[in-house]
Amino acid sequence: MDPIWVAGAATGAWLAPKLWRRIKLSRAKHRSLTGHPRTAVLLSRLVPQVTYDESFAFGVDGAPNEVAAKRREAFLRIAQSLRARAPKTLEASQSLESGVSDVAFVNAYRVPFQFRELVRRHLQVGSIVAETDGPRVADLDGNWAYDLGGSYGVNLFGIEVYKKCIDRAVERARDLGPILGAYHPVIADNVDRLKKISGKDEVSFHMSGTEAVMQAVRLARYHTGRPKAVRFAGAYHGWSDNLQAGVGNPRPVRDLFTLQEMSERTLNLLATRNDIACVLVNPLQAMTPNGPPSGDSTLLASDRKARYDKAAYADWLRRLREVCTKKGIVLILDEVFLGFRLARGGVQEYFGVDADIVTYGKTLGGGLPVGVVCGKRAFMKRYKDDKPADICFARGTFNSHPYVMAAMNEFLRFLDEPETQATYDGLEERWNDRAVKLNAKLEAMGAPVHLENMVSVWTTLYTKPSAYNWMFQYYLREQGLALSWIGTGRMIFSHDLTDADFEQIGQRYLAAAAAMKEDGWWWADAELTNKLLKRRVLKELIRAKLGRSSDRDAHPAAGEAAPHGTA
Repeated sequence: MDPIWVAGAATGAWLAPKLWRRIKLSRAKHRSLTGHPRTAVLLSRLVPQVTYDESFAFGVDGAPNEVAAKRREAFLRIAQSLRARAPKTLEASQSLESGVSDVAFVNAYRVPFQFRELVRRHLQVGSIVAETDGPRVADLDGNWAYDLGGSYGVNLFGIEVYKKCIDRAVERARDLGPILGAYHPVIADNVDRLKKISGKDEVSFHMSGTEAVMQAVRLARYHTGRPKAVRFAGAYHGWSDNLQAGVGNPRPVRDLFTLQEMSERTLNLLATRNDIACVLVNPLQAMTPNGPPSGDSTLLASDRKARYDKAAYADWLRRLREVCTKKGIVLILDEVFLGFRLARGGVQEYFGVDADIVTYGKTLGGGLPVGVVCGKRAFMKRYKDDKPADICFARGTFNSHPYVMAAMNEFLRFLDEPETQATYDGLEERWNDRAVKLNAKLEAMGAPVHLENMVSVWTTLYTKPSAYNWMFQYYLREQGLALSWIGTGRMIFSHDLTDADFEQIGQRYLAAAAAMKEDGWWWADAELTNKLLKRRVLKELIRAKLGRSSDRDAHPAAGEAAPHGTA
C-alpha cells in the first residue's frame, strides 16, 4: 500500500473530527456581529470618525429644506430650554468631564457618533442630582423629574426604601465599624435568607456583580476541570476581560464561546462537547435574544428590535437545563440585573428553572454595592480535601463589609415582609396593562413609537424609518423624565410607582412624542427604508476610511444626503 496514501488517510481521519467540531461551533454562533465578537472588535477598529456639521445634520435622510430648517429650529430651542432651566447643574457637570473619565465616556455615547460634536456643543445633559423624593429626582437647580433610569436596576422598590436600609445599617454596624476579615453577626441571617430564596446550599459575598460572575465561572472551571465557558450573543455579564467578548474589551478572550441563544444548534453543540465547564445566562436577554444592549448611540435607523415571549424563553431554559444536566455542565443564572424584579424568588421562580449557581447584585445590597454567589455545595467549595495545594482562591478585602451586610439584611427583611410579598400579586399583569394602554395612545396619535416590556423593564422601539430617533431622549428630558445615559433603549421603573405617578409619566411621554412628531424628526418619504439609511452611513464611512471627502453638494436633493465637516 502506498505510504503516502496511508499517511494522507491517517491525516484526514485525524483532521475530520476536529473539522466537524469546528463546523458545529460555527453553526451554533449567531450570524450577526454579536455572535462573532473577535470579528466585531476587528471591524470596530476600522471605523473612522465622521462628523455631520450643522449644514447637513438636519437633512441626512434627504428631507426637504423646509423640514431640515424646522428640525434645526427645534434642536436649538430644546438646547436653549435645557440650558436655561439648569445652569448650575450643567456647570457642575461640565467641570467633571475633564477629571472623571466615566462622564466623558457617557457624554460621547449618548447619540450616534456622527452627531456627537453637534450635540456636545448644544445639548448638554447634567450628570449631577442633589435630592430624591419618592420616584422623582432633583438637580442642583431644583428641577424635579421622574426617574426612569432606575439606578441601573438597583432601584426596585423605590429610593425611599434604600434610604431607610442605609440609615438603619449605619446604626446597626456603627459599634463594629469597618472591621474586615472577621464578620458582623448579621451575616448569619443573610446567609440563611439567601439560601432560602435561592434554593442553594452555600453563599459567598463580593463587592460587585462583575466579581460575583467572575467567581461563579472560576468555581465551575475548578470543579469540572474543563476550560470552556459559554455565553450567549448580546448578553452582558460584567466588564471583566474573560467574560466581556467583543467591542469594549481591548484584548482577545480565550476559552469563551459566544453562541446563539434559543437555538437547536446550540443545544446540539452542548450535547456533543466535553470541554464546556459552564453556560452563563442573563435572563434580561429574553427581551432581545442575541441582540446587543439597547442604547441610543446605535440608533442609525429604526431597526431596534425587542419582543418578549415568556413561554418561549421558559421552554428554552428548561431544555438548556436538561442538556447541562446530561453533560455535567454548570448552569449559571446571572440575576445581577433582574434580581427580585420579576418575582420574589427571582428568575428561577419566575421562569421555573433550577440553576446550579446564581449570581446576585445591585438591589440586594440595600443601596450599597454588593455581589453574591449562591450555589450547590458541589460547586462552591474552594479546596479539595485530598489535594491541599489545589485551591480556587477568591476573597477580596471588602467582600463582607459590615455596613454592606447590615444594609443587605435590612433589604432581605423588607423583602420578607407580608406587605412587600403582596406587591408581587398581579405584578406582571399590572405592568403589561400599563404598557398596552400607553401603546394604544401612541398609536392613536400617530407617533411611530412602540413600547416593549418585561414587567418593569421597558424599551422604546421605532416603527418608521428615521435617522433621528436619538433626539427623542431630549424631548423626554424636556418633559421632566430622567433617563440613564443609554437613553430610550432601557427604562427601568421602580415598583413604588402608583397609578397616579404612572399617569403623569405617560402624559409626559405622550407630550414628548407629539412634540417630536410636530417638529419633523419623523418625516420620511415613501422610498426611505432602514436599509437605505444604514447603507448611506456605510458609504460615508468607506469614503472617510479612504480619505475621500463627499462628492455631493452641500444641499442634497430629497433622497440624497451627505455629511460635511470632518471625515
